[in-house]
Amino acid sequence: MESLSTLLEQYGSQVPQAFWMNIRLAVLATIGSFVLGVLLALCRISPVASLRALGAGYVHVVRNTPLTILMLLGVLAVWGQLKVTFAPDFQLNFFIYAVIALSLYHAAFMCEAVRSGVNTVPLGQAEAARAIGLGFLPAARLVILPQALRGAITPLGNTVIALTKNTTVAAAASVAEASGLMKTMIEFRPDVMVAIFLTFAIGFCLIVIPIGLLTTWASEKWAVAR
Repeated sequence: MESLSTLLEQYGSQVPQAFWMNIRLAVLATIGSFVLGVLLALCRISPVASLRALGAGYVHVVRNTPLTILMLLGVLAVWGQLKVTFAPDFQLNFFIYAVIALSLYHAAFMCEAVRSGVNTVPLGQAEAARAIGLGFLPAARLVILPQALRGAITPLGNTVIALTKNTTVAAAASVAEASGLMKTMIEFRPDVMVAIFLTFAIGFCLIVIPIGLLTTWASEKWAVAR
């Protein structure tokens, strides 16, 4: 108990700050990946063959590329070699790189989640939209996507949960988040390793479980009646 109390005195204030970094990464990357994912989904259901190929190519390439590779590509290649800088502050610059990498990676999964929702929309809806003179984009915006997003709440929620847990990969971009602090704590206090693991496991459960509950509630509330 004395070792645990000493650990809390030494690192107690840093743990909430580290998890707050993960939450910020998750929120911003969720927004970015959702916007890009919807655009990719529109490409995948587009009547234009080149756009369909572009969307499919992005999804297949990115989904089969490890997130760590994308994170290191941004830090070591784009920043290290091409000298592309988004902010003068070192930490903020790498934070932005982490958000971009998370957004680009999970956009492929967001795209497939939205596309699964599109598959739940009856074909007659799109045919009716074309019958009244709507083009592809107006029909998608007014008819298809509103129903598709309601049908895709569960896979979208699952993607957000995966994204939240994957924010730990931001440590590869030198972002001071929870997994980096956990590694430091284990390195200097291996005598209370189990307590450290439990602390961070419980922390992620407190973040992820509410997302799952909210997803379940929203999917039941806004489910498309058939």
